[in-house]
Amino acid sequence: MNYQATAIHADPFFPADLPAADSTDFDHLRPGLLQASRAYLDHYQKIIRDLHAAGASGRRVVADTTHMFDVLISTLFDRAAADLNHGRFGKCTLIALGGYGRRELNPRSDIDIMFYYSGRDRAYAEKVSERMLYLLWDLGLDVGYSVRTQQDCLDIVEKDVTARTALLDSRFLAGDAALFEDYRKDVLSVVFGRNSQTFIRQKIEENQKRLQKYGSSVYLLEPNIKEGEGGLRDLHSALWVAQVKYKAHTLKELVIKGVISERERQDFEEALDYLWRIRNELHYLTTRKSDQMQFNHQEKIAEFLGYQNSRKGLAVEQFMQDYYYHATRVEHLASSLIARITQQEKPSNHLLSYLTRRQIEPGFYILRGELRINGAEVFEREPAQIMRAFLLAQRHQVPLSLELKGLIRDNLRLINDKVRRSRMMNEMFFEILRAPRDVGTILRAMHHLQFLNRYIPEFGRIFCKVQHDLYHTYTVDTHSIFAVEEILKLRAGAYRDKHPVLTGLASDIEKPELLLLAVLFHDIGKGEGKDHSNKGADMMPTIARRFGLNREDSQRLEFLVRHHLDMAHISQRRDLHDEQLIMDFARAMGMSENLKMLYLLTFADLKAVGPDVWNDWKGMLLQELYEKSYQVLEKGDFELEKRSEKLRKRKRNVLDTLSGEFDPKILRDQLRAMSTRYLMSYRSAEIVDHLRLSLGRGARTLALHVEHETQRGFSQVTISTLDIPGLFSKITGVMAANGINILGAQIHTRSNGEALDILQVAGTGGSIENPQKWKRVEDELTAVIEGRVRVDELVAKRRPPAFLTDRPRPRFPNRVDVSNEISAQYTVVDVFAHDKVGLLYNITKTLKELGLYIGVSKISTKVDQVADVFYVQDIFGQKILQEEKVAEIKQRLLACLDEA
Repeated sequence: MNYQATAIHADPFFPADLPAADSTDFDHLRPGLLQASRAYLDHYQKIIRDLHAAGASGRRVVADTTHMFDVLISTLFDRAAADLNHGRFGKCTLIALGGYGRRELNPRSDIDIMFYYSGRDRAYAEKVSERMLYLLWDLGLDVGYSVRTQQDCLDIVEKDVTARTALLDSRFLAGDAALFEDYRKDVLSVVFGRNSQTFIRQKIEENQKRLQKYGSSVYLLEPNIKEGEGGLRDLHSALWVAQVKYKAHTLKELVIKGVISERERQDFEEALDYLWRIRNELHYLTTRKSDQMQFNHQEKIAEFLGYQNSRKGLAVEQFMQDYYYHATRVEHLASSLIARITQQEKPSNHLLSYLTRRQIEPGFYILRGELRINGAEVFEREPAQIMRAFLLAQRHQVPLSLELKGLIRDNLRLINDKVRRSRMMNEMFFEILRAPRDVGTILRAMHHLQFLNRYIPEFGRIFCKVQHDLYHTYTVDTHSIFAVEEILKLRAGAYRDKHPVLTGLASDIEKPELLLLAVLFHDIGKGEGKDHSNKGADMMPTIARRFGLNREDSQRLEFLVRHHLDMAHISQRRDLHDEQLIMDFARAMGMSENLKMLYLLTFADLKAVGPDVWNDWKGMLLQELYEKSYQVLEKGDFELEKRSEKLRKRKRNVLDTLSGEFDPKILRDQLRAMSTRYLMSYRSAEIVDHLRLSLGRGARTLALHVEHETQRGFSQVTISTLDIPGLFSKITGVMAANGINILGAQIHTRSNGEALDILQVAGTGGSIENPQKWKRVEDELTAVIEGRVRVDELVAKRRPPAFLTDRPRPRFPNRVDVSNEISAQYTVVDVFAHDKVGLLYNITKTLKELGLYIGVSKISTKVDQVADVFYVQDIFGQKILQEEKVAEIKQRLLACLDEA
């Protein structure tokens, strides 16, 4: 991998105009040397950046950058060493290592160098290195260095795999050329030759740890272009392993030795060039070395590369889709080369069976623990046999061999519409989905080899599809496969303890393969633009016909895809105590099987979005919606004629429980002051607890009670006080000032002027079980209600969380929707905005200023994007129906959201 640089050469002012070092003291020479070096770097760094901006390849820029530093560093070495020789040449040579040794320096790469000396010249080498390093540091360069002898290097080879790897890429820079030849003979021969199997094993283990650290998926939200999967380090790791295994120093040597083909060499070089070009731009964008493509970087790189917004999507999404596509190619190139090199032997007691060719079906056999094929003609004669390869791998629990994977990739063109519709092809696919094990493994293999794209063309439209936000951690296709794996975990009992209801349902579904298809296809409409649920559902009849599904299964598949967002939306953003809402949702489900499957799909969808999206609070809301809707479907609509009897019984239970503690007349007055909605929303025991809190408050301004749902990750706060204008706004302000996130709120005002607010809250770690914190909240809230403290001053003191301020993030327009159709009693206001400290307080304060009373609030935050819902009424307890008032609500709220 040697590249010829053409842009850089020794400039007339450097180093020719400097005094000869051998006749001048170095300390006298140093200021001029430093000044010339700075001018040299400024001059040529601008030339290279201009070349990059003009469209120079990644290869050209890294080669020219490397050559620029070669000229600088070799000249500095000569100047630093010359006056120390005193008539003899010191035995020291300067060697480039790592990326610098490979001639692969990006604009902000570290410069790794080694001062290699013979044992008796230590003082000389240390003096030269000291002079050199202080010059380089004064120039602001990031330099990794070492001063070593032959024995030092050999010791490192044995002990440190990372240091040994750096030595693989050694290259002579300056100093004693003969000593470097000794180094090649005495050190590099050992680096390449000693314990090669151990080195290969260690590099593979190191690779796995690296991927665990930086994310073991190509499709991460903000990928690390160097260390992440599909990045530069994947290619380097494969090449290092190949170099040690085959004693080859370059890609060309690997071709000559027959390890890789000429086409593979070109693939490697194209992959490196693509990644270098992006990394070069990333380095130019950042003020310090960074290899993680953050959101703001992605947008700028997309613009630099010429992507434009179009019907295909945002420019940045098109760029990232292409990046992920290239990353999958990189991962395939690297893993294929490593797999070719590391054909592991089984233990000796299994060796005979392991090495014996075992025919399992015509055209397929197992050898060395892998599924193999007799030849490409098997697929050419019957393309559906490609599906059989996946089925046999699953059935016999063996991986596809490297050759078989290559043949599958090479023969994807054979899968045309006739093959897709063949009964044999589809029956095998459904057999894979119905299997008790390894379904996820096979789907991943199908996806990795791009077989799914060819077999299901609609799925190909979401291949590497990016959603440019903080919420979706993975590309659409990968998210869909992860979601399928969540269903498989439920089916296998992995969530039996945490999610017993869902686990039971997963085993109770009539056609589990149909559920897996619905999960796999739930986001398939995202390849077509907005309104993906309906666009995806519209594809289902075509796909179902191709699969040979009957009409009922086709309709159910379409139903699940069309409604896959409904349960999450209703459970998180709507009032689950609204009986009419529950009845309407249950009627939309039609039958309990649809509801069960949609519940499972919703769980899988949320779990597969990212590590922090699912939480037990959302799980509780989902289960509540499922159970209430299931009851309606199984028992019919709520029997409204029994409502009055239910109310009377609930009141009797409350009176019977509390009559020994409080005056029955006071209790009856309290019950008369309660709304029917409140009485129907809570069980008798809960109403008893609420009354104890209210009546026990006495003359105090406020009574506050906290219960912790530790397992579910939230705390429930019940607040009893007298109703005052803007009470909920004051509560939200105090919570914000104390760093407490409100998940949901139910606000009940009794006709006697008492307020009972019930909040579900959480901190960064879930439930908040700090008594001192709750005492502070109670004291501050009391002071705010009594007018002794201004709530806005408390909120102003609160520091924003780091994730809201650490760096630019994708921003979406604020939005306010107002509906009078969702609830029979309330006007429902949906607010979508970018999160900031005190946002909920600002919204509720604005609603109070508009003369609106909040009955129910549901708070949902997707990383840094909030989606808050408020059920409001006017001062007369009526919905807001006047168009001008609705318009004012929208205008005032948007103005409030745009502040700061």
